Parts: sequence; C-alpha cells; structure tokens
Amino acid sequence: MQIKTSSKTPLLNRELGVLEFNARVLQQAENPKTPLLERLRFVCIVSSNMDEFFEIRMSGIKEQLKNNHKNKTPDGMSITEAYDIIAEKAHELVNKKYKLLKDDILPKIAKQGVAFHTHDQWTPAQRAWAKEFFTTELVPLLTPIALDPAHPFPKVINKSLNFFITLEGEDAFGRSAKLAVVQAPRSLPRVVAMPKHLSDTPHSFVLLSSFMHAFVPELFQGMNVTGCHQFRVTRNSDLFVSEDDITDLRAALQGELPTRHLGDAVRLEIKSDMPDELTDYLLEVEGLNPKDCYRLDGPVNLVRLVQIPDLVDRPDLKFADHQPTKSVHLQPGTDIFELLAHEDVLLHHPYESFDPVLDLLRAAAKDPHVLAIKQTVYRTGDQSLVMDALMEAARNGKEVTVVVELLARFDEQTNISWAAKLESVGAHVVYGVVGHKCHAKMLLVVRKEVIPGIGRRKDKTVLKRYAHLGTGNYHPKTAKLYSDFGLMTSNPEICEDMHHVFMQLTGTGRRTQLKQLWQSPFTMHAELIAHIQAEARAAKAGKKAHIMAKMNALLEPTIIQELYKASQAGVKIDLIIRGVCALQPGVPSLSDNIKVRSIIGRFLEHHRIYYFYANGEETLYLSSADWMDRNLFRRVEVAFPVLNKKLKARVIKEGLRMLLKDNCTAWQMNSEGAYAQIKPRAGSTLYVGQKELVKLLA
Repeated sequence: MQIKTSSKTPLLNRELGVLEFNARVLQQAENPKTPLLERLRFVCIVSSNMDEFFEIRMSGIKEQLKNNHKNKTPDGMSITEAYDIIAEKAHELVNKKYKLLKDDILPKIAKQGVAFHTHDQWTPAQRAWAKEFFTTELVPLLTPIALDPAHPFPKVINKSLNFFITLEGEDAFGRSAKLAVVQAPRSLPRVVAMPKHLSDTPHSFVLLSSFMHAFVPELFQGMNVTGCHQFRVTRNSDLFVSEDDITDLRAALQGELPTRHLGDAVRLEIKSDMPDELTDYLLEVEGLNPKDCYRLDGPVNLVRLVQIPDLVDRPDLKFADHQPTKSVHLQPGTDIFELLAHEDVLLHHPYESFDPVLDLLRAAAKDPHVLAIKQTVYRTGDQSLVMDALMEAARNGKEVTVVVELLARFDEQTNISWAAKLESVGAHVVYGVVGHKCHAKMLLVVRKEVIPGIGRRKDKTVLKRYAHLGTGNYHPKTAKLYSDFGLMTSNPEICEDMHHVFMQLTGTGRRTQLKQLWQSPFTMHAELIAHIQAEARAAKAGKKAHIMAKMNALLEPTIIQELYKASQAGVKIDLIIRGVCALQPGVPSLSDNIKVRSIIGRFLEHHRIYYFYANGEETLYLSSADWMDRNLFRRVEVAFPVLNKKLKARVIKEGLRMLLKDNCTAWQMNSEGAYAQIKPRAGSTLYVGQKELVKLLA
C-alpha cells in the first residue's frame, strides 16, 4: 500500500506518515522470508501501533473537529477533509492486515500444527471441556447488563472486548429486554490453550470469543439468545493537565489517570457480521460516525494474539534466538570505575548487552566511595533492575536524585509508583520542568577518590564523576529489542555539562553555557542549523561536504529548509528515518542530493545519530531527540559527542554505513513522498544490516 505524503500539509504528512510506517511494518508480515510466527507478531505490532494512533493522534483530530470543523490546515484544507483522507487510509491498512491474517498467515500456521479451534468446529469432548472452562473460569467474572430504562448503555472501557447480545422472551420480572452487553474483564485470558489430549494438533488454542459465542445463553437463563456480536471501542487516552493550575503534578496526574479508559470514543471495531441496526445503535451511543466504524473479518482484539509465538515451542518458526554479547571491555571482574577513568566505553544495543549499565549502577550503589547518583527516568517498566539498584543506593546512604518524567505517555502510573517507592527509601524525586518533558537519558555518579602524592606532595582527595548517556530508555527489556547506543565516560567536560543540566531540572537558575552537550530547548536546534549551514558553505567552496543522520522522525520545518539549501549547495545528504519524514528527497533543483531510507527489520531502529563531515573532522553526536518541534523546543533533550576516534568510527560504521548498505529491509522514499522497498540488483550480494551487525558484534 502506497501512502503518499507531502511536506506542504503538516497535519496530513504527520498522520499519513505514521500509517505509511505501519504499512512498511505490515510488509514484514507479508514477506514469506520472515519466519511464520514472527509474521503473526508483526501483525500484532501493527495492531498495537494502530491502537495508539487512534488513542492519541486521531483523537486529537476529532477534538479539532468537535471544536471547529471549519478550521483549516496550513495549506487551506479543512480539518474535515484531512480527517476523511486519514480515515480512508486507515481503513485500507486495517482491511489489508485482516486479509493477510485470514488468507495467508493463519492457514499456514495451521499447516504447521498451530490451530485456533472455533466453537462450530469442536468435537463433543472439546465442547465438554470448553463448557467446564466457561462455567468455572469465566462465568464468575462476567456481568451481563440488559439494556432497559433502568440499565442504560454502559460506558465500556477503552480497548476492552465486549459482546452485544440480542434476545427474545421475558425474564423473571416480566421484562422483555431485547438487547444486552457483556464486557469481558481484562483479567480474563483472550487465548486459552486446549489440553493436548483433546486435539490431534500439537498446539491448539481457543479464543475467548469462541467460549462466549458457544455458551452465552448460560448468562441469560430462560431467554432466547438470537445473536452475539463482538465490538471494541477505542477512546481518547491523552491526559489533560492544565499547566497553569498545577501545584502538584503527581496529584494532578493521579486524578486524571482513572478517567483515561473512559474518554470520548474515537473508533468502533466490530465483527463484519454485526447487523446494521446494531452498528448504527453503537455509533449513536458512542457519538461516532460511520467513518469511525471498522468492520473486521477476524478477532476484534487482535493485539492479544501477540502471546502466541511465546506459547508455541517452535524455534523453526521464529527468529533465531539472539543473545547480546558482553562488551569486551567489561568482562566479569572488571573494575568499572578504574576502566572508565582511563577510557570511554561504547555500547550498541541490542547487539551488546545492557548489563554494563546495570553493573555501573550496582557498583555505585555498593561502593563506599560513591557519594551521589543522579539519573533521569522516562520509561523503565513495572519490574526494573535499574530502579532496584537506585533504591539499594539510597538505602546504603548515597545521595540519590531521580528525575522522573511523569508524563511519559502510557507509563504515567508506573512512574508514579516508582516515584513513591524511591521516596520511601530516602531518594530525592523531582519531576523536571512543567511544560517540558524530560526525555534526556542521563546517569551521573559522583565518587570520592584519592590521587596519590608524588615526592613530598600529600595525597589529594577529589570528587570524580562517571557518566552514562544513551539514545534509549533505561529499560532492560526494550534494550533487547531496540537499537540504541550508550556512552560510558568520565570526560570532565561532558560530566560537568550533565551536572548543570541536572541542576536545571532539580533547581532553578539562569541557563549555563555548556561545553560539549547540545541541549533542548536551548542550543540543540541552533547547533544543528549551524552545522548544516557549515556543510553548505564547504560545498559552495568546492570542498567535500556530507551529512548523515538517523532518527525516528523528521518534521521540523526550519531544519528541512536548511537541508534543502544544503542539497542545492551540493552537500551529499543521507537520511535514515524510521517513521514520519516531511522532507521530500530527489526533487529536481530542491533536494537532488538527498536520499531518505527507512529500515524495518527484526529490531526496532531507535538510535538518533547526527553526522557532519566538518572538513574531515567528522563531528558526531548521539541523542534521544528526533528532529521534531516537540523534541527541539518543548522537551529537555541532550545530544552528546563521541570524541574518541575509534568509538566514533564504530558509530559511523555500525549506526550509519551498514544500514545504508542494506538492500533487503530498507525502503527508499521517492520525490513524491512515497516509499518502495529496495530490491537487490541481479547478481548482487544480499545485505541485511541488522544481521551483519549481529555477526560483527558476536
């Protein structure tokens, strides 16, 4: 599916760009070379991404529609027209996803002994087991709600699985309710493994919906159930906290979180067999229009199938198991402080293990010479070895300061819980700067050390800093799935800069001029513009000029315009943009020298890399910031230099050039903003960047 984007329409470009990215991910599910269960996983990833797309992005557009549908986008298009275009493309993507699942993936999975038994296929023995399971495991948790004047239509929870029931007859009170709703509690399993002795298929599963369709009459004794139809409502999940009225951000968020699952409806998903009159009723109840309704030829809660690859022990149907390697510098027994005192260490996840970061934290927590630890936390997970180490450090009497970003979308409750746990052991917890999310990934350790005296000079006690900066979150689980760089260093200027950034986040005061770090919202945008312009001047002077950059999204208008000017000046520009890109490459007389590609592979490309040839000096910065307005002006971000020549060469090779050589999982954007998958030339060697990195760093 080709979804054309245009830099002239920011709203359309952003939202269609998200759909385009998911279309490329779905291509991985279509690819017959992708292992079968991984193809199913990619379908589920697209489903999860689409859920968030509606919860956040489409909900924002619908808010604009509600407030003033006559509002115009920057190119004069009405919000209504923009919504219609986006909705049409979303329907195309969803329909393609379900067709792929039904016609291709599920039949092939079944041939490999992984089957989903629907209620109309059960043998008598299977039906008896299913009836027992329904009665003992499901019925006690189900609450059927008849729709009548005393029972209005319930406010179904965001993304929950629900069943719309049609009935005939009278109940014990003489009521003749014709409609009812059964909500499936989130605690119920959506996929249940069938006992092996009941099936001749090695891996047999039953969906929760099959139990409901088979036995829902048990919930309405004496009534005649004439229909049972699945539906799912997606709601606006963006939290609103007025910055003007905040006195306690944590308390404000805790007040908002309980209502997140009950926001305004944005999307209605139904099984394709639901009668029109029931569909119209649901749309009216939820305040939606027909374009918000998605008729699905398959399960409406498709995300839950993501657990199937983990439940099926078939290594031949999955990607080969990947075990990150240990950094050659940080083998067991290494004194991490002694090592970092003399050299920087670069970590490339998921190819290299995240363990050294944990080792640094654990060593700092136990080392009697460590006095203080400061860290930013954006996403870390419900179970976190990072947070465990920070709490141990606090219990051991270290001064622990943690900047917790409470507004990390969908991780708000987790971060609130961690903040409370940290405070309970004596850590200092702050929430950064209201209005500027803290997205920077920083860890700073302060250690008291003794410098031996020489000759008659006495020993000298100093405070030395050790640091870790990263492009990704302090989340050991995602470090196994996302490609990110981390730098461990004791460079005095970098550590001093980090100290000043932490002072800004925890205290108050004027901006400090940093020596090595670029910082949003203060200097990063200006530094990027300056470096792009420097390359343009070099090209005009007849010198070699080259820009390479890798990130998740490129939308900021000024940077795009400067890249166009640089291209016109003769600068060679290679961009690796995973997701949304508002720049259009290859436009004659505008962007002839710019190439844009996207890598969609086994691991999620996540690191942000900024490279400028700089007359042969090769300036290289790593960051967690995309080139978007929000990252450059409304967040606290840092970009950090890689100063060691060997490590710089590693980043250029591993993070840029190897992915620019990829001819299997790369997509190229054309001058009209559409993507096409790069095909290897006849006779050329197949080159998959991520696979080559696994070999290189093994």
